[in-house]
Amino acid sequence: MIILYGTLLSGHVHRVRLLLSILKLDYQFEAVSGPSSELLGMNPLGQIPILKDNGIILSDSNAIMVYLVKRYAPGSSLLPQDPVPAAHVQRWLSIAAGELRQGPAAARMVCLFHKENEPANAKEQSHALFTFMNTHLGQQEFLATPHPTLADLACYAYTARAPEGGISLENYLHIQEWLKRIEALPGFVSMPWAKDVNPV
Repeated sequence: MIILYGTLLSGHVHRVRLLLSILKLDYQFEAVSGPSSELLGMNPLGQIPILKDNGIILSDSNAIMVYLVKRYAPGSSLLPQDPVPAAHVQRWLSIAAGELRQGPAAARMVCLFHKENEPANAKEQSHALFTFMNTHLGQQEFLATPHPTLADLACYAYTARAPEGGISLENYLHIQEWLKRIEALPGFVSMPWAKDVNPV
């Protein structure tokens, strides 16, 4: 049995939930509310998500996604094997961990959870990233390749919920269209809006 530890309002957790659903993998979701001794035992950094699978314990959402594809869907187009598209996917995974986290995700953390120590220029970083993404998505339908990949799953949630951080998507038409394409994928599951969930 696959067990996923996390919270429903985490975009990092959502990207793993989304992949699990697309791959049609059964799993048990364990909601966590903080860095418990159990959580710290699995990931001393205290971060979510954490995946447990037949004795294997993994953390870091992007690493978990790579594991799931290689373990349960080897050869899937979600994780290309050819060098150039593989590099494009990796680039966007890095953006998900960098610019997306420091921009839209950070702004959302401040607005929803009043988190301190987030970048003071998170909104400016968000619009710089979205301007770049919007131009890029005006040239192709998905981020890394002509078809959906882990890159799209990694970048979806914090982009879709950017308005929760005060970042409007109104002027980013190509991003809006891309979000709809992701939402149309078989097996898509949404990340709830914070107003619809009690934060855990």
